[in-house]
Amino acid sequence: MKDMRSISFKKGKLFYLDQTKLPLVEKWQECSSIAQGYRIIKLLKIRGAPLIGVFAAYCLAVSAEKFAAKKDLFLKQATYAISHLKASRPTAVNLFWALDRMQAVLTNNPDKDTDSLKKLLLKQAALIHSEDVALCKNMGRFGVSLIRPGDRILTHCNTGFLATSGNGTALSVIYEANKKYKDIEVFIDETRPLLQGARLTAWELCRKKVPCRLITDNMSAYCMQQGLIDKVFLGADRITANGDVANKIGTYSVAVLAKYHKIPFYVVAPFSSFDLNLNSPGSLPIEQRNPDEIRKVFNRVYIAPRNVKSYNPAFDVTPGELITAIVTDKGIIYPPFNKNIPKILEK
Repeated sequence: MKDMRSISFKKGKLFYLDQTKLPLVEKWQECSSIAQGYRIIKLLKIRGAPLIGVFAAYCLAVSAEKFAAKKDLFLKQATYAISHLKASRPTAVNLFWALDRMQAVLTNNPDKDTDSLKKLLLKQAALIHSEDVALCKNMGRFGVSLIRPGDRILTHCNTGFLATSGNGTALSVIYEANKKYKDIEVFIDETRPLLQGARLTAWELCRKKVPCRLITDNMSAYCMQQGLIDKVFLGADRITANGDVANKIGTYSVAVLAKYHKIPFYVVAPFSSFDLNLNSPGSLPIEQRNPDEIRKVFNRVYIAPRNVKSYNPAFDVTPGELITAIVTDKGIIYPPFNKNIPKILEK
């Protein structure tokens, strides 16, 4: 079996597994410029908040090799590149977190020449990468304590090795649980409109040989009513200081359903997904995407009239009051989140 990963950096070159081709084709492509990186992120060829951050850092480091030798022009090009990559997707805070670290390399080394800065940028990108792998392991280690033998777990969107450079966030927990208990089962929401659950999570779980079932998004309530779901585990793209969570559209619906059916609802995310400068749902930026993602399947076949209007927010916001706990790489955070988030993240 091939390595279960979504990006690869080899001999100074950045490669990525094109997720828009999955599950039908496993196609690896090279990214060698800022313009390519922007489109790759924007078009969801790579996606998942932690992975976007790692990929963007590498993209900058690789592209910097072609920037001007003259330092003032080099810095100008690097600053533009960072700004451009940040504009690719506005909701996932990990993108900004990683690129701010890359910017700090430039800011904190005013006496270095361009060749030295290029080496430092690459070193920082590799560090962000290795840290992400470690964060995934820690989230799995902490989160597995919340799972019991025979649990049937509902998940939404994709939170595994296709969303990170390690084993994932919520799926990292599930992978650890599968090692410990062979009788757990995962129910996978298909995740309309781009079907990340059906295309990506189902593909991952089948490759990892984790027992799973695919359901449509509108089956979650019925499955809960029938007693088929014991717990919900999913990820996050940005978490505020008071525990409100921006995540893939449909997360809020699942949270409301879980609350009504008294089912524990767990969010799994690394410290880099927290934005402690925000403390209200209205302050979270929500990406609006192309209406054709709803009107078409796979951006090819129309399933609705071409002229029908559509509304396509990529994310929604789940209030902290609906969340049982947040699993992080530093430990499990329970309510009240406004008090306990700072305590855990300071570790």
